[in-house]
Amino acid sequence: MVGQIPVIGLTGGIGAGKSTVTRVLEELGASVIDADKVGHQVYLPGLPAWREIVATFGANVLNADRTINRQALGKLVFADPEALRTLNHIVHPKMFDHLVELIAEMRAHGGMKAIVVEAAVLIEANWMPLVDQVWVVVASEAVVVDRLAKQRHLSSEQVRTRIAAQLSNDERLKHAHVVIRNDDSLEAVRDAVQQAWDQLAQSHPQRQ
Repeated sequence: MVGQIPVIGLTGGIGAGKSTVTRVLEELGASVIDADKVGHQVYLPGLPAWREIVATFGANVLNADRTINRQALGKLVFADPEALRTLNHIVHPKMFDHLVELIAEMRAHGGMKAIVVEAAVLIEANWMPLVDQVWVVVASEAVVVDRLAKQRHLSSEQVRTRIAAQLSNDERLKHAHVVIRNDDSLEAVRDAVQQAWDQLAQSHPQRQ
């Protein structure tokens, strides 16, 4: 009988470098669930989240083809904290249910050494029951500002505004089983991920 495949919840703030860590984990044999893509799936026309969003925010958040106009919806909710809470209350539980299904399917199919749920809102959305370990990717504010100036052409003020709007690293670290610091070279990140990966394998052995 094969032991249960462990699930890593990978999270971190904007510009921390979650995608870099995810790529290293894939190289080590993990399969990845991107929560952003799951979010897009639950927004599809006719599904329960879509119906609730339209009923709550109106048809003006729809494109001509009846899909959700995420930009228009974003303008509404990010200008109104209560509206954002309402949207999250609609979407996050449905994403949770979909993630449960995906994890179960992947575990049943097998073939991977671990499953990674990459989710910026893992902690805020209360998805931690989905995972065996929470891995938090962190980088200094100076590194994040420089990184996003190059990658997304954002000003330092724009980056700091986005950082301030997110859960703080201090709060994330309260929930972390593993902390991956991504201020230095790719090799340093690889070494940190490898060390955490080896420890995960020891704590979650998969035996025949």
